[in-house]
Amino acid sequence: MTEDVAVLGVGMHPWGKWGRGFVEYGTSAARAALSDAGLEWRDIGSIVGADTVRGGYPGYVAGATFAKALGWQGARVTSVYAACASGAQAVAVARAQILSGLADVVLVVGADAAPKGFFRPAGGDRHDDPDWLRFRLLGATNPAYFGLYARRRMAVHGDTLEDFAQVKVKNATLGALNPYARYRRQVTAEEVAASAVVADPLRLLDICATSDGGAALVLSGLDFARRHGVPRPVRIRAVSTVTPRYPSTVLDLPDIATDSASAAGPPDETFRASIARAAYEEAGIGPEDLSLAEVYDLSTALELQWYEDLGLCGEGEGAKLLREGATALGGRTPVNASGGLASFGEAVPAQALAQVCELTWQLRGAAGERQVAGASVGITTNQGLFGHGSSVIAVR
Repeated sequence: MTEDVAVLGVGMHPWGKWGRGFVEYGTSAARAALSDAGLEWRDIGSIVGADTVRGGYPGYVAGATFAKALGWQGARVTSVYAACASGAQAVAVARAQILSGLADVVLVVGADAAPKGFFRPAGGDRHDDPDWLRFRLLGATNPAYFGLYARRRMAVHGDTLEDFAQVKVKNATLGALNPYARYRRQVTAEEVAASAVVADPLRLLDICATSDGGAALVLSGLDFARRHGVPRPVRIRAVSTVTPRYPSTVLDLPDIATDSASAAGPPDETFRASIARAAYEEAGIGPEDLSLAEVYDLSTALELQWYEDLGLCGEGEGAKLLREGATALGGRTPVNASGGLASFGEAVPAQALAQVCELTWQLRGAAGERQVAGASVGITTNQGLFGHGSSVIAVR
């Protein structure tokens, strides 16, 4: 276990399609987080930016880009990129700087201006890039992968189209209560079933959109928080950024071939399950201690998989847990009280930070109509391309 760091402030720019640059979204979220923390930009000793590959050169050096937009003031600067895990990687860097004494208080920012439609690799020929290859050789866009994953769950665990639809119904109901969500309308299972097929068996409403948005955190050591008049802040207790283990026996895109298992037995757990386990071990808790979870619902089927990977239920029992209402607001462990990516869409460098924003509001008791009663421990999970794990545990 490591020492906790305090979440002094959180801020977001609403998700949507606004037609502006990512820097505007990030600086807006940063100013909101600074205001929430009761600090000025000049008080920040370090800034960590989560990069966007779609922002051109400034996107690849997001830390300095946001620092310039806020006004050069001499802070340390770091830029990180780990695809959808970028935000968690940025939190890990900030925490390390705080615990090592390099900075008392750190601003973490992520923002994106995403393209319309599905994501695709950056331009150019890269024959050693599995993400480039799976598009060119297999034609496997992200929705195609989501559809394959859903089919696997149906074949192996007996999940149904109705189960997938109920995930969307749950998340849309919660997203309708979130002022930062892009989609703020409840939907019915019939509407999900009637939406266009994108990658069979998944419909349009089963798959998250691409979005613009931004999120930011102000983190500090506990001593700084107390001196700042916050004796009982929300605290980050664990950050998991693990990689997969050899061999991989189940295909997980963007990889298009599995490792050979001839010389070594498969690991005891899947990559996604190892992400959560590492976070639990560092925090000294288990899934039974959770008040809520924010998970990476790129598709409705994938949310069900996260239930199992988090240890909320046994293998193949995700749909059963959903049907019992355990993951709904008021259930045993509400999942995606924010509305999830189903309600937000993907703004890649910002989404892991947005998850921590939601945990913070929930643990403060400040989530309004979507408040989880008595919330005291929360976890986030997602993953980035090429084996970037991402999970954060926050407590109060």
